Amino acid sequence: MKVEKTEEKEVSLNFIERIIEEHNANGRFGGRVHTRFPPEPNGYLHIGHAKAIYTSFTIAQRYGGKTNLRFDDTNPTTERTDFVNAIQKDIQWLGFQWEGEPKYASDYFQQLYDYAVQLIKQGQAYVDFSTAAQMDTMKKAGTASPYRNKPVEENLAWFEKMKNGELADGTCVLRLKIDMKSDNWLMRDPVIYRIKKETHHRTGDKWAIYPMYDWAHGLSDSIEGITHSLCSLEFEVHRPLYDWCLEQLKVYQSQQIEFSRMNVNYTVTSKRKLKELIDLEKVNGWDDPRMPTISGMRRRGYTPVAIKDFIARAGVSRRPQIIDLSNLEASVRNHLNQIAKRVMVVLDPIKVVITNYPEGQAEELTIENNPEDETAGTRQVKFSRHIYIEREDFMIDPPKPKKYYRLAPNKTVRLKGAYIIQCDDYVTDPETGEITELHCSYVPNSKSGEDTSGVKVKGTLHWVNQEDAVEVETRLYDRLFMDENPTGRKESYRDENNKKRKRPIDFKTFLNPDSLKVEKAYAEPYLKGATMEDHFQFMRKGYFVLDQDSTEDKMIFNRTVTLKDGWKRR
Repeated sequence: MKVEKTEEKEVSLNFIERIIEEHNANGRFGGRVHTRFPPEPNGYLHIGHAKAIYTSFTIAQRYGGKTNLRFDDTNPTTERTDFVNAIQKDIQWLGFQWEGEPKYASDYFQQLYDYAVQLIKQGQAYVDFSTAAQMDTMKKAGTASPYRNKPVEENLAWFEKMKNGELADGTCVLRLKIDMKSDNWLMRDPVIYRIKKETHHRTGDKWAIYPMYDWAHGLSDSIEGITHSLCSLEFEVHRPLYDWCLEQLKVYQSQQIEFSRMNVNYTVTSKRKLKELIDLEKVNGWDDPRMPTISGMRRRGYTPVAIKDFIARAGVSRRPQIIDLSNLEASVRNHLNQIAKRVMVVLDPIKVVITNYPEGQAEELTIENNPEDETAGTRQVKFSRHIYIEREDFMIDPPKPKKYYRLAPNKTVRLKGAYIIQCDDYVTDPETGEITELHCSYVPNSKSGEDTSGVKVKGTLHWVNQEDAVEVETRLYDRLFMDENPTGRKESYRDENNKKRKRPIDFKTFLNPDSLKVEKAYAEPYLKGATMEDHFQFMRKGYFVLDQDSTEDKMIFNRTVTLKDGWKRR
């Protein structure tokens, strides 16, 4: 596995650091910094989660603190153990390690239930049999539920029936009694428990009720002694409820701090939408290299160093961010340029016969592995009479001869690490007119590094020796979406009263039909030793990595990113 040489840029966390310094000065947490990362195990982590992971772990590291991994497993309908395993793998791959064993909100189900009972006894929670529609109407009007002031004993009895599974799903919920006139709608008697008779991936059928996020989140932080609960900016409006629950129960009070999400254009990060793409077979699973998931990016060939460099360059602040995907791709290119070995692979081959090279003879040529890394060494490449070059590297009649530096009749080029050749003739298929073979001659004294021929050329082509070429499959990945805002587009239409209105356009409309192209290619035999930890630059074609679908008989390489940003807005 290669040494990752790029020095990571330190991410700016100034506003979070200021808050921590204030807490250290007033002794609020005794100088401790203990953060957590609380993913819901209902899918794979994506690029937005990478920022949250980086932020929570990095801020703790700067203050000599700790970070917990806690799974928010309060919805048994969507959560699975394989998601739990994938999340742990992604965090460790990024280079972070949580404190102790992973934790789960389900570890605290009994304690969360006991806290709810405590609030019922304090007259601050009640069981409500209103329908969801009725509760919504009352919230909008700011009017109290008819169940709001029922006796404590009655609420305790009903809540126990909920817990014991004696009531059907949807019969009732447990709500906090806060303020139905609050300007913050989340404080208008929020629901904290609902009946859900589903088998939980850890607790089985023990529980028939499950806590809502706003109840489980803050109290789990408190139970674990989290000092600074870092979360994305949309949870700012939840903070009053977070604080209220901890204050009313008189428990350890963690501090919630919000920062902006990682929004990247040409990308969808909604787990629901990503799952839809999987279910409709628009992609091949959560780790499809076109997906914005960490697993997908890893399989595509992105490196942890590149992802963290991208996050660091974007910074962490409270200002909403929409970052161009090209910035992420630039970080990937920058790192791969340093660590990837250069190899020669021909994706669309055309045969070349070097007519004046001796039949049956071959020689070993030395080629450097990475001009950016002196320690990467060199390798031997066989050269003989028959080779392959890219079809696009030859034109019968170039449109601009003075600026065309590839091969054409009577033109010369250098073969990478080898000789200068001249095209003398070509053969075409009599039926299709397609060029099937080039006849060239080489300049004997023009070997790279030993050239005494005096012949000057401007173009250099990569090539593969036909005799020992290895056939491989290349998967050429591109952006999954053609539009920079696939989930935010709307179209105009007229309703039944002929009034102009707008409605959202289905995000799948913007899927890129060319996001994956599969092609056979010929590679130099050096690639036979490739592993999935290795990164390669296929000369003039892009950066590639071995895919997990590869077998001993069939090597498959994923294109991580092209050599240059050639994306055009459409």
